[in-house]
Amino acid sequence: MLSKVYLSLGSNMGRRKHFIGRALAALACRLPIVSMRTSEIFHSAPQGYDSDGEYINIAAVLTFTRQAPWTEAEALALLDAIKAIEADISDVPHRNADGSYRDREIDIDIIAIDDRHIDTPRLTVPH
Repeated sequence: MLSKVYLSLGSNMGRRKHFIGRALAALACRLPIVSMRTSEIFHSAPQGYDSDGEYINIAAVLTFTRQAPWTEAEALALLDAIKAIEADISDVPHRNADGSYRDREIDIDIIAIDDRHIDTPRLTVPH
């Protein structure tokens, strides 16, 4: 059985294409995926805060071979792996001390995991 995970990757600081490329390479190396497809780069304004730094974004579809649907624990383990990739690329936090959003070198969001609905304090999919 094939399973698909949909991600959004974005960057609005520094060498934006470089950071997204590093993230895609790390995903391919660290996760047990059988294929990855990506969209063209698209541009967007920051959401939820003011900044002059325009985002470049890319969507990615990761295909996994699975015997069963994703459990909540497996989805959270995937989130942990993605957060580790973000931390390896950049030590810039995603939020300011007051909790507000800030510019970032890399941001990777899990948009969907097959048709699973997960709602935990750490992960909500679909996103």
